[in-house]
Amino acid sequence: MHYLPHTAEDIGSMLRVVGADTLDDLFSTIPDDCRLKADLDLPDPLTEWELNNHMEGLSCQMAVAPEYKLFMGAGSYEHFIPASISYLLGRSEFVTSYTPYQPEMSQGTLQAVYEYQTLAARLLGMEVATASHYDGATALTESLLMAIRITGRKRVAVSSLIHPLYRKTIRTYFEPSGYDVVELPYLENGTTDLGRVDELDDLAAVAVQSPNFFGCIEDLQKVGEKAHEKGAFFVPSFTEALAYGLLKNPGSYGADIACGEGQSLGIPLSYGGPALGMIATNKKYMRKLPGRLVGQTKDLDGRRGFVLTLATREQHIRREKATSNICTNNSLCALAAAMYMASLGRTGIRELARQNHDKAEYLKSQLKASGFNIPFDRPTFNEFVVEFPPGFEKTYERLLKKKIVPGLSISPFYPELANHYLLCVTETRSKEEMDELVRGLTIDNSKLRD
Repeated sequence: MHYLPHTAEDIGSMLRVVGADTLDDLFSTIPDDCRLKADLDLPDPLTEWELNNHMEGLSCQMAVAPEYKLFMGAGSYEHFIPASISYLLGRSEFVTSYTPYQPEMSQGTLQAVYEYQTLAARLLGMEVATASHYDGATALTESLLMAIRITGRKRVAVSSLIHPLYRKTIRTYFEPSGYDVVELPYLENGTTDLGRVDELDDLAAVAVQSPNFFGCIEDLQKVGEKAHEKGAFFVPSFTEALAYGLLKNPGSYGADIACGEGQSLGIPLSYGGPALGMIATNKKYMRKLPGRLVGQTKDLDGRRGFVLTLATREQHIRREKATSNICTNNSLCALAAAMYMASLGRTGIRELARQNHDKAEYLKSQLKASGFNIPFDRPTFNEFVVEFPPGFEKTYERLLKKKIVPGLSISPFYPELANHYLLCVTETRSKEEMDELVRGLTIDNSKLRD
């Protein structure tokens, strides 16, 4: 039981132990101009029903499926989720479980994570996977830190076609640590320019995303060979895990660490979260993985059982020995992904990936036939870049009023690509909806040309 002080005398005694006179002294390290000294300006409390109305009003400001027809991905993808998954996830033994500290009491949770690790490793073509990361951005960052720990080098090369928010996360981690991040430019065909890698020494890792932020599929074979020539780790990343139902997996290209986002595997969009960070590697690097690994064993009676085999989080071991102190137990999201992969199976995932690819290709061909420029002539999976004519913002707003979201402008991330939009098509979009989008775009395109 934790001791909680109840009186001013108790609090005063605790302060004297740490050498402080007042509670404010505990915050003396925070600059004075950064501290709020006034009371918080909070609104009056609401009743349950007033709060429901307020939340409903906020939700109406969002474009949400299925009311809106979304043609936007960029790291978060709309997919159909079998009802069985939502039902099973709602069972109390899954919803209420957290970190399985006591294996004799947590066999269900431990087995669920073990099954996820097995399926994730198979999907990515690696030998071992972990299940304790927030999202794709932190998974990629942790993978690069892992490469630094193993190689002893302090520089990484990162493709500029990795998701922009992932790259920001990397810099947030690396800049205070003194590690060097070199961004690789992109070629005219929408893939990473590896030419600069030859000029870089002391590289710990080379990281690319495939399909990349433009939707283009990178030449992972070439990237892997280039990284290994420099003695660096090859770290392919992804935002769309389902792509590997159709594409060759990272392991087949000799990836040292594969990482990315698993939201597409049975986890709904949910206004931006939760997500599922995925990391997989080979057994020889297993002890350098951040997070937790669940293993299978036998008890004294010879019965199969599951335990936390490795737990390199600072909560379990000495902080200076920990590989990470921010990873959490993502067991519920991992369980959703395991259920999803098991429900679809190998052939189901392949068929779903094929639908995503084929539908995106249909929309791409229709837009191209209607006179729109597809700037990057590379194979894509389920999203691609389209160049629209100047003044497209008005068309975008008009389509929004018709409850159609026609992609994401990428010019805020790549200023040189004005009027370029990233469009995405998954199995949730029908041919009729795609044709409606093309008609709406074509009509306004003719007006803009006139």
